[in-house]
Amino acid sequence: MSQRGASELGAILLTVAYDGAPYCGFAMQESGTTVAGTLLEAARAMDPSVSAVRGVSRTDAGVHARGQLVAFDPSREIPPRGWTLGLSSHLPASIAIRSAGVVERGFDPRRHALGKRYRYDLLLDRCRDPFVDRTAWRIGDPLDLDLARAEAASLLGTHDFRAFRSSADERTNTQRTLTSVTVERDGADGRLVRVEVQGTAFLHNMVRIIVGTLVDVARGRLGAGACERALASGLRADLGVTAPPHGLCLMSVRLDTEPSLPWPPAGA
Repeated sequence: MSQRGASELGAILLTVAYDGAPYCGFAMQESGTTVAGTLLEAARAMDPSVSAVRGVSRTDAGVHARGQLVAFDPSREIPPRGWTLGLSSHLPASIAIRSAGVVERGFDPRRHALGKRYRYDLLLDRCRDPFVDRTAWRIGDPLDLDLARAEAASLLGTHDFRAFRSSADERTNTQRTLTSVTVERDGADGRLVRVEVQGTAFLHNMVRIIVGTLVDVARGRLGAGACERALASGLRADLGVTAPPHGLCLMSVRLDTEPSLPWPPAGA
């Protein structure tokens, strides 16, 4: 390991997995423990010059990730293997570095994201299950999954999703493209239903509102066609509940570039 001029070094791009339960979300906050803050502390333990970490998704409090992408600019010349193993020694068990690679200095994953894949887990069980409750929304009512699938199909394509966002989201451009929305039972545990949503970009709480609406239609609390009505009206009131955060996981992000010198190497 050595230290040289920062302009000579690239940035490090991490793939990070975490259990979101202990955190107030990914993004740095003035108070409360965050994923970004915990990662920054770990990076500074190895390189005190690191001033910030840049995540591809600002996951909310309680939301999990398997494929969060995080970049930062070091001044120490440490290879990706060293960052992967070194950061891991400074992180709690709830956060894991899955890989590291080199990208251009100043790289911001949000500006290079082509698409994201989220998964929401439902547990169809009238009784609590301590092994699953932490990462799945338990539903005690029977669900008509065919109704949910028909509802999901209406969301495919490019639409104005202004109804599918929280009141805190004030962005003026609310057009988004969803490429896939699936509702499937888990092959190993029939109580689990996986809702996967893929798209180019998402509004705040968009996936959780989609899932809550699919559930409300599937359990008969909301009439079929709710998503089509909301796309036409733009009204949040036409949709169902916002699903709780703990069932949601950021699975993967597709970028327009690949990091160099990745460790572990693909397939290793």
